[in-house]
Amino acid sequence: MRSAALLLALAMPCAAEVAPERAAELTHMVTQDCGSCHGLTRKGGLGSPLTADALDHAAPETLAEIILDGIPDTAMPPWRPLLSEEEALWIARFLKQD
Repeated sequence: MRSAALLLALAMPCAAEVAPERAAELTHMVTQDCGSCHGLTRKGGLGSPLTADALDHAAPETLAEIILDGIPDTAMPPWRPLLSEEEALWIARFLKQD
């Protein structure tokens, strides 16, 4: 299932913003790093759920800002030192379609 999701993500227009190799790295990051708080299935844990249904109300640009800048006074860290704006937007779109 993960392989199919990765192939779908690579084929989607939002994947054009990052190279296929980086898309694979970002997918792994979402599973491992985000999954450590949001659950490996992204159904929630310490952090809130990151499923497409749970994020339906949020614009990708808003999610990208949260990814980049974190949420003050919570466990959500800023990822700006490690991700570009394009990569954060790619992750946000990936989460909304997965």
